[in-house]
Amino acid sequence: MTKTLKCVSPIDGSVYAERPVLSRDEAVAAIERARKAQADWAARPLAERIRLVEAGVAAIGAMNDEIVPELAWQMGRPVRYGGEFGGFEERALHMASIAENALADIEVSDDTAFRRYIRRVPHGVVLVVAPWNYPYMTAINTVAPALIAGNAVILKHATQTLLVGERMARAFHEAGVPEDVFGCVFLDHDTTSALIAAKSFDFVNFTGSVGGGIAMERAAAGTFTGLGLELGGKDPGYVMDDADVDAAVDTLIDGAMFNSGQCCCGIERIYVAESLFDAFVEKAVDIVNGYILGNPLDEATTLGPMAHIRFAEEVRAQTAEAVAAGAIAHIPTFAADDGGAHLSPQILTNVTHDMRVMRDESFGPVVGIMPVKDDAEAIALMNDSHFGLTASLWTRDIDRAARIGDAVETGTVFMNRADYLDPALCWTGCKQTGRGGGLSVIGYHNLTRPKSYHLKKA
Repeated sequence: MTKTLKCVSPIDGSVYAERPVLSRDEAVAAIERARKAQADWAARPLAERIRLVEAGVAAIGAMNDEIVPELAWQMGRPVRYGGEFGGFEERALHMASIAENALADIEVSDDTAFRRYIRRVPHGVVLVVAPWNYPYMTAINTVAPALIAGNAVILKHATQTLLVGERMARAFHEAGVPEDVFGCVFLDHDTTSALIAAKSFDFVNFTGSVGGGIAMERAAAGTFTGLGLELGGKDPGYVMDDADVDAAVDTLIDGAMFNSGQCCCGIERIYVAESLFDAFVEKAVDIVNGYILGNPLDEATTLGPMAHIRFAEEVRAQTAEAVAAGAIAHIPTFAADDGGAHLSPQILTNVTHDMRVMRDESFGPVVGIMPVKDDAEAIALMNDSHFGLTASLWTRDIDRAARIGDAVETGTVFMNRADYLDPALCWTGCKQTGRGGGLSVIGYHNLTRPKSYHLKKA
């Protein structure tokens, strides 16, 4: 019997979409077609590859009116926020704009005896395994630069956003990217691991859980296949004694709650200078009490359901454990909280790092807030984590922020902002958040390999 992948909608628990998975032989055939097509694609002029990728991005934009409600059905984001096309386009077009310089030969010398240079060449076939929380933006982070650099791309999307890969592939094909150069596949975990172990791909980019990253590393062990891994996070915010409290509350609470807390770089723990703590918590509670939890297809809804009931159950468990251990919950249960995927947001105080809600990834609309006496205590608490994706520092003193940022174990340091991915900067993490780097010039370096030329003239 053919196995199928099913997207269960968080709106009503119905099966919104399902697709049969490819057998291993079918998957191998698709990869072989991609490998054959890749050489011709890489031989096309860079300007042509850029033009076709930009056209594919525009084709996704033309579908946005269909995509927005489709995303609400698949993963629960309210339609009022208009989908992801703004960030999707920003990232892709930035990578297109820097491609010529990022992929240019590094000229070492050209004299009477020798010409020496280093060229960036594509890996070959790149597998992109994309997550459901920002399914278009996370996928394009790798898809656009990989294609522009001359790779063929195989996209495997999360089951929760089953239709996203199909839409992306269709849009890019309609724009002129050959079907075998950019393909969408439906695979189960075992087949994916077996293909990686068989050295079917030249590079694998995975965004997802720590457990998923471990599975990828194990599958690739001994193959020397390059891996880019963006895994879990527990991103902190630190509000210093000279911060603009109103701005800090607005941004950090939005960073903790937007998309029902299901953001890779969402704020999951906040440390506030003792002198500002009470005012910060009071303002935060006022903001969250104003949210409207409900059906994401309703324009009035500001907080939709979590993407799956099991994700909501983990957040409920972390919150209940914290309260049982002495944490104070400030937000009453919302009327629309159904005990399933529709989950009330929560702000917790009197929390400690002995509680899972301050240690484990929550990936939901809950945030713990702690007072701190000084920078040293805040740094120690921010670093007391297995994760390191971003840290958000709030102060009017840029030198202080830079100094503290140097001491924080993280991939990105923000000052007076949070929960944003700047495509001009490398998107990277440390510790259990993963390895590698996407976007920026470094993103191109990771999606290509250096090839040296040492040419002796006659």
